Amino acid sequence: MKRNRRIVVLILITFFVISFLTNILGALNPSVSLSFGLSETMAGFLPFTFFIAYGVMSIPSGFMLERYGEKKLMVFAFVLALLGSVLFASFPSFGVFLFTLFTIGTGMAILQVVINPLLRVSGGEEHYAFTSVLAQLIFGAASFVSPQVYSWLVTNIDSPEEGQGWLISTISNIVPPEMSWISIYWIFAMASLVMIFVVVSMAFPKVELNEEEKIGTKKTYLDLFKKRIVVLYFLGIFAYVGAEQGISYWMSKYLQVYHGFDYETVGASAVGNFWGLMTVGGIIGLILLKIMDSKWVLKLFSVLAIVSLAMALLGGPNLSLYAFQTSGFFLSVMYPIILSLALNSVTQNHGSFAGILMTGIMGGAVVQLLIGLVSDFTSLKTGMLIVFIALAYVLSIGFWAKPIIKNKTINLGKNID
Repeated sequence: MKRNRRIVVLILITFFVISFLTNILGALNPSVSLSFGLSETMAGFLPFTFFIAYGVMSIPSGFMLERYGEKKLMVFAFVLALLGSVLFASFPSFGVFLFTLFTIGTGMAILQVVINPLLRVSGGEEHYAFTSVLAQLIFGAASFVSPQVYSWLVTNIDSPEEGQGWLISTISNIVPPEMSWISIYWIFAMASLVMIFVVVSMAFPKVELNEEEKIGTKKTYLDLFKKRIVVLYFLGIFAYVGAEQGISYWMSKYLQVYHGFDYETVGASAVGNFWGLMTVGGIIGLILLKIMDSKWVLKLFSVLAIVSLAMALLGGPNLSLYAFQTSGFFLSVMYPIILSLALNSVTQNHGSFAGILMTGIMGGAVVQLLIGLVSDFTSLKTGMLIVFIALAYVLSIGFWAKPIIKNKTINLGKNID
């Protein structure tokens, strides 16, 4: 099949936009809490509302994809993101914000289901490993950029200078006083609108899935959920995303509450650096996976992530600031390793299994709500101890995983097992 580089570029841009819209919540948390007077439990509803969309939509999106095709579904997803962003930016209230987060989360869940098989076909099956890694690096880069853009927006809107550009000037006139953080949603709206026009203007290749990649029937999903290994790996993705979002979402608030760091500058920058270091860690992880068994890499990085989080919660201001960011480096390899171990542990129904694993992303919803609940009854520091439970489960995978196919390593004698 002829490869389509334009579609590959489109998919990579889509990964950037997904990440740009998704991983801003940690930087926004203190501002949103202050604007709406939220308790920690109510603040926990923000990521809950966003990530629960993955639990609700991941499997149905697979059925929609087979019926309507990639192009229509991508346009629909970006329309949801556009409408959600404009609705909240125009009518900023807590209730509308929750609705907006679910709407955007639904769009992002749909996009995740669409673009992975499309990338395989458009970029070539033989290049899929490379293009997948490239996509993840771009995803991480956008997560770094998004909080920086937010910080730049609010800093310029709150402290206007002579000769400010048309963008800042225009947004300053339409965002409510003392709620400059809402400006980022006008940026999201513009990005979504541009993507709609781009997707509509492009011709899409026909995606032909092999039997193992196709979405199964309802019976297939029910049969898979009866298997212990499927449930264990579902919980693995659930725990990983819960830990990832538990750190990235609450770190800015934690640094403000316990160490007095400004959340719109230092806090937002810390969140961006967390994602930036996750990208760097992904590159290092790729190298390690060429010389070590993936289970050993998972064990090593899980232990270091636990140590890093402990330093962040127990250390002084500077140690806490840098340890939170460094934890992103150690979280970097967990998602792809868990995913590969899972898919390499079954011999059939990989498409349906992948859909179940994507549903596990709702761990980013449930864990944040639990942290908020515990924090309201005790303290934020105590609430964040829940992340250790999630990381401990991820660590356990390195001990009980028994994949049928192991990651291929460079022959440096006998592979670590």
